[in-house]
Amino acid sequence: MEFPIALMLVQDGITNGAIYALLALALVLVFAVTRVIFIPQGEFVAYGALTLAMLQAGVVPTTLWLLVGLGVAVTVVDGVPALRAGRPGRLLGVAGWNLAYPLGLAALLSVVPLQSLPQLAQVALALAIVVPMGPQMYRLVYQPIASAPILILLIVSVAAHLTMVGMGLLFFGAEGQRTPAFSEAVLDLGPLMVPGQTLVIVAVSLTLIVALFQFFERTLYGKALRATAMNRVGARLMGISPSLAGKLTFFLAAFIGALSGVLIAPITTVYYDTGFLIALKGFVAAIIGGLGSYPLAALGALLVGQLESFSSFWASAYKEVIVFTLIIPVLLWRSLNSRHVEEEE
Repeated sequence: MEFPIALMLVQDGITNGAIYALLALALVLVFAVTRVIFIPQGEFVAYGALTLAMLQAGVVPTTLWLLVGLGVAVTVVDGVPALRAGRPGRLLGVAGWNLAYPLGLAALLSVVPLQSLPQLAQVALALAIVVPMGPQMYRLVYQPIASAPILILLIVSVAAHLTMVGMGLLFFGAEGQRTPAFSEAVLDLGPLMVPGQTLVIVAVSLTLIVALFQFFERTLYGKALRATAMNRVGARLMGISPSLAGKLTFFLAAFIGALSGVLIAPITTVYYDTGFLIALKGFVAAIIGGLGSYPLAALGALLVGQLESFSSFWASAYKEVIVFTLIIPVLLWRSLNSRHVEEEE
């Protein structure tokens, strides 16, 4: 293999690894706080990318109506008990975030010239549509069974994934979409030509990782999530709401997933079911980190990215097999070096 080709493969591996690192961090965060193996993480990637593509085509995204529907369901689920308990303030708060917000967003999109908006404004609108689905999904799907065993939570995650894939086919169709690059610049580094989109992906990923680190270290909500991840019972006894921690965790996971979709949309064609395979590689990275270590998950993501890149050069037909085979020795090593612990009730 010639040196310039190796440099190109390393560059591609870093680009892919940056996305996998974000998804791995989201999966580790969700599992640590809620014990949920969040299989639908990939659907937020596809929803984010395809929602942005619809906005850039000048079409009101169909995911907006999913947001409205979820908002109505959450308003009914939380609003009826608040009304019966004589808490109108609680009812107004629930309806404001889950009902008034999506309806106001729908009214805004119906009058704004979507196709002529700046690209960053289109990205902000796509995130505004997709990200709130995260806490809504937690409230409707996971919060009622928050104390269930991990296996039941996994089965529910599989059902949520299949449901979102089916809705994705309904919303976006079977055709794939790509979006314009955020930057057309090219950085010349001798034998290596680095596209501007690659620099954007790496810069945004590093910025988001640093921002998440600061969030967990310096903010009250971040420390609450850390406490919940370390000891859920102890955090509950200290007054930290498990439902609030779950909703915030799913909000962050949805934001990371949708942003990842927005970042990869210019470099690959995204279909309604593309996100599952991408998130699965992030899951491999999360497994390398033991579903509990953020730094190891990030390093595992870079390893997965490099392995995928070089495998696509040497054996492109088997690159997915090679990447997913990486999980076997990791699981075997962890199985041989860990003690069996009874699942908590």
